[in-house]
Amino acid sequence: QVQLVESGGGEVHPGGSLRLSCAASGSIGRLNVMGWYRQAPGKQRELVAQITSGGSTSYADSVKGRFTISRDNAKNTMYLQMNSLKPEDTAVYYCNVWTLPLPGVGYWGQGTQVTVSS
Repeated sequence: QVQLVESGGGEVHPGGSLRLSCAASGSIGRLNVMGWYRQAPGKQRELVAQITSGGSTSYADSVKGRFTISRDNAKNTMYLQMNSLKPEDTAVYYCNVWTLPLPGVGYWGQGTQVTVSS
């Protein structure tokens, strides 16, 4: 059974930084896609960034140039470095892993709150 545990959320002022971590336990396979999603109150969950097991990355337009996704395959851990945070980045951030090849199996973490407020 795969479990994903997020950490690193918190409250910061606009312009501040946070680093989220997602540790996966159990077998997620050698080929997979890991991603960060977020959900703000009253809004749909949206994709923030993704990274493949080969290291290819993609980002939502709203976070390009401010957020950096990375992973350590040896530790089955993914990170999201968030800089220049804005109030609109406030949301619960969720870690996701999708195994390959498709259709694969998807797993979610429990979420970690990020609040950007002055």
